[in-house]
Amino acid sequence: MIKFSLNTLVLATILLLVSCNISSKKTKDSSIDEQPNIVKEKQPNIIYILADDLGYGDLGCYGQEKFQTPNIDKLASQGMLFSQHYSGSTVCAPSRSALLTGMHTGHTVVRGNKEIEPEGQYPIPDDTYTLAEVMKKAGYKTGAFGKWGLGFPGSEGDPISQGFDVFYGYNCQRLGHHYYPNHLWSNRDSIVLKENLGLSKKMYAPDLIHERTIEFIEQNKSKPFFLYVASIIPHAELAAPEAFIKKYRNKFLPEKVFNGVDSGPEYRKGSYGSQSESHAAFVAMIDLLDQQVGEIMDKVEELGIADNTIIIFTSDNGPHKEGGADPEYFNSNGAFKGTKRDLYEGGIRVPMIAKWPGKIEQGSKTDHISAFWDVFPTFANITGVEVPKDIDGISFLPELLGNKKEQKKHAYLYWEFHEKGGRQAIRMKNWKAVKYNVLKTPNEPLELYNLTYDLGEENNVATQFPEIVKQMEALFLEARTPSDVFTFSQETFLNVD
Repeated sequence: MIKFSLNTLVLATILLLVSCNISSKKTKDSSIDEQPNIVKEKQPNIIYILADDLGYGDLGCYGQEKFQTPNIDKLASQGMLFSQHYSGSTVCAPSRSALLTGMHTGHTVVRGNKEIEPEGQYPIPDDTYTLAEVMKKAGYKTGAFGKWGLGFPGSEGDPISQGFDVFYGYNCQRLGHHYYPNHLWSNRDSIVLKENLGLSKKMYAPDLIHERTIEFIEQNKSKPFFLYVASIIPHAELAAPEAFIKKYRNKFLPEKVFNGVDSGPEYRKGSYGSQSESHAAFVAMIDLLDQQVGEIMDKVEELGIADNTIIIFTSDNGPHKEGGADPEYFNSNGAFKGTKRDLYEGGIRVPMIAKWPGKIEQGSKTDHISAFWDVFPTFANITGVEVPKDIDGISFLPELLGNKKEQKKHAYLYWEFHEKGGRQAIRMKNWKAVKYNVLKTPNEPLELYNLTYDLGEENNVATQFPEIVKQMEALFLEARTPSDVFTFSQETFLNVD
């Protein structure tokens, strides 16, 4: 591997972005009160594992029947399974922004996918207070491994500028489409993978990233650490080592063939490669991810730190359809309507499992309604750091500890999506309001669903409940503040996460 330092990258772009002004005014969720800091014992290690485009139905413990996920299922049997947890968005960058800032997409700084050439995405501004900075304030060693997508290399949004001591993986989510990339990033150094130069495919990047993840755990076993594992699996393109694909070859017929870009000027620049065994490749990737989760679980046991380590597993949005992926074949969205880029349940309701020995009841389940922006205050509570008052999140620590009477609830959850004509959604108790094509037909009536009786969002009952519709329309106006960058206007954002 060849290593070179990054000194400058698109300086003109940096100057332009620094000049952008994002409104910092936020409308506080009316249900949020200041949460008490709850930490009386030794600070626990926290490992947060984020799969990429893994659907609600892609795990055995959430109903998958065509393939198995034994290690993640084991994690669920040893901890708590959330049945009503939501991602930050229906695509990559804004979902991660909601996670790391504790704010939904009506307030968080990155509200959509906005690409920077030649590599990276629009950066989180320097003055953003991130989850990683919370953990550092609490005395934690912080590491991020996998996909970033919140600031191009060397920018103020670079992970090393946003509270992480160590980063290894893909800075750019566009280049993260490729499992045999030309390079990865180690902090601010670009690591060229000479094994993958030209058309060669010899170094599977998730293996390298996983090795560094395990090393981080080993190196920090004697001090509190926060480990953010942002896997690129099972995002397209669909690719896995032959040893994994071989296990599933001809087992999920008829196969689905995808013809992609395998050479030429666009090769490994975002366009997906071909895959003649899309079903086998997809299951192989889930198998590999499941094994990596198992190895993380085994490592903390081996090091004797499992009893003081929280492990959380989730996904950044619903299942995708790119590169040959076939969510209908595998029932990847479970009982829900929609996939990635939808704001129906299938695009934003995601699995979440949390294990904390001696604190979380083994084999427990919860229907508490939560979202990515709740992770920020939850971890702040756990580590004893004061929770900012201007975020949207509510700590779900009481729920984890079984103190249901102390658990505060959201008045509503809000999402907006800047592509596909503009989309918005609100969850208020068991009511779900959805608006599509808001940029083209802003006065189009909203759709209203009662999730108690209609998980699949098949029966629009807006005409039957005019008072609920009126409340929802008011919330759509209240829930967001303006952004000079993500204007939610006719501007089109590149659809390349």
